[in-house]
Amino acid sequence: MGEPERIGIYGGTFDPIHIGHLAIAEEARVALGLSRVMVVPAARQPLKGAEGAPAEHRLAMARLACADNPAFVVDDLELRRPPPSYTIDTLRALAARLGPTAELYFVLGADAARDLPRWRSADAILALARIAVVGRPGTTLHLPSLAAALPAAVGRVTLLPGPHLDISSTELRRRIAENRPVRYLVPEPVRAYIAAHGLYRHASAS
Repeated sequence: MGEPERIGIYGGTFDPIHIGHLAIAEEARVALGLSRVMVVPAARQPLKGAEGAPAEHRLAMARLACADNPAFVVDDLELRRPPPSYTIDTLRALAARLGPTAELYFVLGADAARDLPRWRSADAILALARIAVVGRPGTTLHLPSLAAALPAAVGRVTLLPGPHLDISSTELRRRIAENRPVRYLVPEPVRAYIAAHGLYRHASAS
């Protein structure tokens, strides 16, 4: 038997996907020696409000953003099942599909990681996948506090410094609604897609 294949799972609303998302995925790929990173757009995240663009547009933008990196694979698993999107369901489905030779790493930002104890079946998530927490600007994760709230996290969480690009999808939606530029904040094919489809022109400021 050879070494298990390390596979990253990177989920999120990606509304829209931007260079900060891609930089996080690449940081995790290189730091953890992942053979690939599966980018999984969510149908609807239980801890977030409604997204600004329909699922089919978010999926299309994710595919455009990842097209030039052969290690990034966009998977529509969550969009093919009824919402809401629970991480435990996604990991169970991927673990069954990828088989026992795959070692899963669930990639998320430090801001999202602080909510991990609130997630459905958090203990089971940690049994199925290691957690790779990538630093975000202005957000730190205190591992002892996480372990105190979620003992299953002990030895299963890796902290990565991250590229610390201070870009948010909320701010991008606001900029587009205000007719301000987003060039160089999103991949150019994504910017062109947003313009062609008139997305986020009436985005909420929330």
